[in-house]
Amino acid sequence: MKTLYFDCQMGAAGDMLTAALLDLFEQPDKVIEALNRLGIPGVEFTHRRASKCGVEGEHVSVTVNGVEEVCEDVLVHEQEHAHDEGGFCHGHHHHHGSEDAHGHDEGGFCHGHHHDHGHEHHHSSLADVRSVIEALPIDQGVKDDAIAVYGRIAEAESHGHGVPVTEVHFHEVGAMDAVADVIAVCYLIHELKPDQILCSPIHVGCGHVHCAHGILPVPAPATAYILRGIPMYGGEVRGELCTPTGAALLRHFAEKFCSMPGMSVARVGYGMGRKAFERANCVRAFMGTALESADVVSELSCNLDDMTPEAIGFAQERLLDAGALDVFTSSIMMKKSRPGVMLTALCRMQDRDVVVKALFEHTTTIGIREKICQRYVMAREMMTVSMPEGDVRIKKSSGFGVERVKPEYDDIARIARTRGVSFKDVEDEVMRKL
Repeated sequence: MKTLYFDCQMGAAGDMLTAALLDLFEQPDKVIEALNRLGIPGVEFTHRRASKCGVEGEHVSVTVNGVEEVCEDVLVHEQEHAHDEGGFCHGHHHHHGSEDAHGHDEGGFCHGHHHDHGHEHHHSSLADVRSVIEALPIDQGVKDDAIAVYGRIAEAESHGHGVPVTEVHFHEVGAMDAVADVIAVCYLIHELKPDQILCSPIHVGCGHVHCAHGILPVPAPATAYILRGIPMYGGEVRGELCTPTGAALLRHFAEKFCSMPGMSVARVGYGMGRKAFERANCVRAFMGTALESADVVSELSCNLDDMTPEAIGFAQERLLDAGALDVFTSSIMMKKSRPGVMLTALCRMQDRDVVVKALFEHTTTIGIREKICQRYVMAREMMTVSMPEGDVRIKKSSGFGVERVKPEYDDIARIARTRGVSFKDVEDEVMRKL
């Protein structure tokens, strides 16, 4: 399975995710050209090679009408400017794309702006941002993803400030800057076409962010709201490592937040941030093929000697309805030389409480044994073969160097009954069509 895995141990900002994905491409210059051809109003992408702690990767900058927005974080070394993409951050300074600019802000109720270039920017609503995205010459799937991601950011701002989403307004430069990051990540992921996207638990940093209205803790309120239910941790790095844009992108795309799975890695991309820490401030993106792995299941069993076969059959059906992966019986000899039945149910770890309840409810047992088992499972997919009497479903299994296909019994039996022929005759005909 083609897998994209984000390692966010040292950062998770929108531009860093863009840069990490860009580093996975053979010709990053052409990718940047494609992004600039999208025509995001006033936006220009540039990239350069950058190094952090001796590790080289890509760094991506975004300017809006020649302006790169910067938010100051007083807790990142004495003169270091923090890379903050918004979320309740105010008091911004704007630079005209200078090489030493240290970050940008996505807006979100940004007030008290100071402009080096001497004029004020307007603000835009979520509807304005959605209109900009919809007008871009890109696939609708990219647009849908980008709108959904930006909606998460607006929802977080709405929650933090206690106003409806429709009343959330973003500073013009910050809004377009964040739109650029969101569009870029969505576009690059669609170009890479991974089958699944996974992510490490997210390192958010620690300390505080200095804003015009006071000092706020890290993670910023918007980031914390977006990351609800997602594994995150602080650590000793003082500064904001995960921004609202980065959090929203990862929450939208990642199917699971976990340790890196077994992978045959084809490419590794490094997306460099602007901050300088003792540790490399970067996002890593791994692209490769996930290896077959073992799965852990719960095996629940109980001994029965006072239930009828019909009652046991009914219990099996209810256990499957409760989420059991498989249910089976074994003949056993119990104490006092009584013949009995051992009823066993296999289930996923997250389903065992429900299955245990069903076992007690639908059997006469007063005790259940559990074993935690490791199982090896081949990847499965369903196919169909068209027959005059209707489609026949085919289960295809592959993995561990083995591949096999098997027609569904019910479909073969239905056709065999209709034709008045043997099961094997129909099965052979279906297999010849594969």
